[in-house]
Amino acid sequence: MTRLALLRHGHTPWNRAGQIQGRSDIALDPEARAELSGYALPASWEQAQIWASPLQRAHETAQIVSGRTPMTSDALIEMNWGDWEGLRGVDLIADPSSGYRHIEDWGWDYRPPNGESPAEVADRLAPWLAELRQDALAVCHIGIMRVILARAWGWDFEGPAPFKIKRNRLYVIDMEAMTPEAEPVRLIKREATT
Repeated sequence: MTRLALLRHGHTPWNRAGQIQGRSDIALDPEARAELSGYALPASWEQAQIWASPLQRAHETAQIVSGRTPMTSDALIEMNWGDWEGLRGVDLIADPSSGYRHIEDWGWDYRPPNGESPAEVADRLAPWLAELRQDALAVCHIGIMRVILARAWGWDFEGPAPFKIKRNRLYVIDMEAMTPEAEPVRLIKREATT
């Protein structure tokens, strides 16, 4: 069985401000670096391949929690939010003319203006996923995770998602059966050194 574990990158200033990052290359903030340095991979994932999006927030998260330099793939770059990058979702949803929708109302073909749909993200990811031949951990973005998990869970971006993506947890998928583990695996707290 080949497993893929997905881990969301740590917080950035844009995350904390509620801004849509998409492909904008925003770094982790100091608080995220400090928090992530207190975590390590569970023993069962220490020998896995480590992959990351080339965007610095994901790449650095991978380095901190694994202690290794990750391989990178452009397939793992966040969904392109086009004209909405840098804007706040709460402001867009408050403006009925924006076209912004909650994720439960997307469907696979929902596309931000000049952006990318979940279906297009899935097409971009397909060759990378098909090449996985051993356990791999990918540190990436919530949009990438949603697309992969939606396929694994059989969710069509309609109605509430059957999963909730939280930080510092591994979302594991059996790649041969394309089925998810029911519960995420928590990162391990590192023992404090004096």
